[in-house]
Amino acid sequence: MPEFLVFALEAQRFALPAEVVVEVARVVASSPLPGAPEIVEGAINVRGTIVPVLDVRARFGLPAADVDPDQHLILARAGRRVVALRVDHALALVAIPEDAYEPVERVAPGTPLVAGVARLPDGVLVIHDLERFLSLDEGARLDVAVASGSAA
Repeated sequence: MPEFLVFALEAQRFALPAEVVVEVARVVASSPLPGAPEIVEGAINVRGTIVPVLDVRARFGLPAADVDPDQHLILARAGRRVVALRVDHALALVAIPEDAYEPVERVAPGTPLVAGVARLPDGVLVIHDLERFLSLDEGARLDVAVASGSAA
């Protein structure tokens, strides 16, 4: 059974495939990353590597929230880069039976950012696709900003 990391933003639950998750950590303040696309809140230093923190709330159409010490950062692979997602809470690693999972093409074709939907006893869980989180232009601008930040 595939596993997913479930996380909360406001009263909504979302998930990422466990295989893209690198680690979960308590939130820390991020530093500005000049030249990065607007979707980037800033950057953090993770064991000597600059990791961009993505504004998940803005991308999902949720209201902005100040950094709170109870929040978590989910470090995950988005294609060839590692990014951090600031979330209210990382909740649990959940195994989802194949028959409870529907690929996005079956339920809502053309929905950006979404890989699929899982029907669970306690509600529906939207599973996100981090590879589609950034547009090609945003990814290119982020690469330049991170390279400039690493050189500084």
